Amino acid sequence: MLPAPQGTGVIAGGPVRAVLEVAGIKDIRTKCQRSNNPCNVVTATINGLRSLRNVDEVAAIRGKSVDEILG
Repeated sequence: MLPAPQGTGVIAGGPVRAVLEVAGIKDIRTKCQRSNNPCNVVTATINGLRSLRNVDEVAAIRGKSVDEILG
């Protein structure tokens, strides 16, 4: 999963597209490698979304301010 420029929309295959649209994500590009099993793909997508961090968490981990992260 990679962020996409604003206005790109959801570029994803069937099961991934459904999860991202339900989650309200508007601009993203995805590529599914290895598994084509829809259950595994949905599980991997949800786990990937759960593991995302916000800018405050990244700044704390790196020991920097939010302004330095956003640069």
